[in-house]
Amino acid sequence: MTSAFGTALAPIPATRKAAARVALVDLIEPAQTVLTECFKQFGIESTPMNGDATVRLQKEKFEACVVKLGSNVAEGVMGTVRGSPSNGRMVIYGLGGSAQEALGYSKYGINAIFSEPLERSTALKLVRATQMLVLHEFRRYVRVPIITEVEISGAGGHRFKAMSKEISSGGMSLKSNEELGVGMNLEVSFSLLTLPRIWVKGVISWKSKNTFGVRFDPADERRIKIKEWVEAYLGS
Repeated sequence: MTSAFGTALAPIPATRKAAARVALVDLIEPAQTVLTECFKQFGIESTPMNGDATVRLQKEKFEACVVKLGSNVAEGVMGTVRGSPSNGRMVIYGLGGSAQEALGYSKYGINAIFSEPLERSTALKLVRATQMLVLHEFRRYVRVPIITEVEISGAGGHRFKAMSKEISSGGMSLKSNEELGVGMNLEVSFSLLTLPRIWVKGVISWKSKNTFGVRFDPADERRIKIKEWVEAYLGS
C-alpha cells in the first residue's frame, strides 16, 4: 500500500524548457500559426511581436527572428538585430519577397527565406535545414546559410551576378540563371557582415537547375579569411 500511495503522489515531470526562441515580427495569420508549429517540432519557442519588436530585440535574447520582407519594420528590425550585443548573430529569416528584394537587405545578412504563399511542408523543410544553426549546434553545422550578392568573373572576362545560398570554409552554393558548366574556373567577390569585400578563385563543382556550387581554390590564400569568418560566425 505504501508503495502504491508513494507512486500516486510522485511529482509530475516538469515541462521541458524550449532550447531556443524565435521572434515572429508583425506576421499575420495563417503564417504565424504555421511557423509556430514548424519551429515547435524542433524545440524552438515562437514569440509573436508587433509594434514593440525593436525594443524587445534590444532587451531580450533570441536565437532567430522572422520578418516580412518589404514591410515598414523590416529594415529597422534587422538593423536592431545586427547592432545588438546579445542578438548580433541571430539567424534572420525573411518571409516572402523576390530575390531582388532579399538582396536589398544583404548588409544585414539574411540567412534564409520562407516563400509566399507559405506552405507548411516547405516551411518545415527550411526549418529542418537550418534548425542546427538556431539551436547553436555549431559543430554539426559546417555550412552557413546566408543571402548576399556575389559578383563573378568567368572565362574571357565574362562577368555576372549571383545570389549566395550557403557558404563554408571550402566553398559556397549560389543561384543564377547564367548558363554554366561543371569544371568552369572563375573568381567570386562578395562581402559578409563583418567580412569586407573579398575575392577568391574557384571552380564550379556541381550544377542543378539554377543552382551551382563553387569550390574555392585551395592554393588561393585569400580563402583563409573566409574560413576565419565562418569559424567566428559559428562561435568555434
